[in-house]
Amino acid sequence: MNPAIKLLASVGLFSFTLTSSSALAAADEKLRAAAEQAQPAVIESLHDMVMIESGSSDVEGLKKMADFTETRLKALGARTERRKTTRGAGADMVIGTFEGTGTRKLMLIAHMDTVYEHGILASQPYRVDGVRIYGPGIADDKGGIAVILHSLKILNDASWHDYAKLTVSFNPDEEVGSIGSGETIAELADQHDVVLSCEPTVAPPVSKNEGLLLGASGTATGTLEVTGKASHAGAAPQLGRNALIELAHQLLQTQDVAKSIPGTQLNWTVAKAGTVRNQIPDHASAGADIRLTIPDGVEKLQAALDEKIKNKLIPDTEVTVKVAAGRPPFVANDRGRAIARQGQAIYAELGRELVIAEMTGGATDAGYAGRSGKAAVVESFGLAGWGYHARDEYIDTDSIVPRLYLMTRMLVELGKSK
Repeated sequence: MNPAIKLLASVGLFSFTLTSSSALAAADEKLRAAAEQAQPAVIESLHDMVMIESGSSDVEGLKKMADFTETRLKALGARTERRKTTRGAGADMVIGTFEGTGTRKLMLIAHMDTVYEHGILASQPYRVDGVRIYGPGIADDKGGIAVILHSLKILNDASWHDYAKLTVSFNPDEEVGSIGSGETIAELADQHDVVLSCEPTVAPPVSKNEGLLLGASGTATGTLEVTGKASHAGAAPQLGRNALIELAHQLLQTQDVAKSIPGTQLNWTVAKAGTVRNQIPDHASAGADIRLTIPDGVEKLQAALDEKIKNKLIPDTEVTVKVAAGRPPFVANDRGRAIARQGQAIYAELGRELVIAEMTGGATDAGYAGRSGKAAVVESFGLAGWGYHARDEYIDTDSIVPRLYLMTRMLVELGKSK
């Protein structure tokens, strides 16, 4: 057992009774058979969900997804709740709760929204090509929803109730930073011992093996504003104070500021200045995508940027910069790492290798779930796929059975933990 886990147990905070790799050598044939039998139903669910267009701003589509998932959770015996998000498009979260007979409190999360605009199915329809099934959002994250729903059905059919409480959360705004659901996810996660997040894992040929994820960047946005003075660009340019030129100067001198702050990344990605060609612009602005893996990254970047912008090129211009925090970073604790290693042993039962990835530049709701450190959190229990946020997003059907087996076996093992 990891010394850190022993320490947690000794102070009464939390402990897992981990099953050794050798004890997990033999596969649970009933769960494997159930996973194999469930594959056609999983594919049917994926088809039904892909046919519901549910971009983050598509309130009607998100309502259909909420209806779909709530109906399925109720059929499994969950007590369900529709909770309105606090910001954004105004769609509902779906929260399902199961009461069991065990001691552990477990939580499963996935998201219902996609990055695609309404009407995307006209140009990117659902289609099957060998072991790949294509469709907008099929991997990110309707595959994750399918893993949760069908894993719970397998366990429900097996009369498994070895948990004190099992909560399922499906949110409608992950792709826009979970701006209206993140705090709810964090609040719910703090009431549980373990949170398994079901974003996709990477499919072949990009990755040889499926995996689990132990870290994801947090996010923030940077906004740089320059105020100058307008004047005629042809007759009296010298009377103006060119906000565009000052903005360019500031972008160049701040572009590498994050390199001096380990655990942060900043990239200026959008800019705007002026309204007409023959006027010296009196206003210019730029926006930055910021990624963070340290808890005080926002404060450190803000301080560094504030110092940099004191150096101005154009006199009498005003320059301001603001770093606004978004989704928190996710870094698994020792309990989460122990769960990931247990996942490797479970995959080995099937004769498959499971990769444990330390960090990704993408951001996920595992950041909210793990923010306080109260729950053990592991990411990427969804299906294997690729092409997220792009054309031709797909899942690999060869991952369906092993991912169902991983989730069901993991829940069974977590239910045994004391």
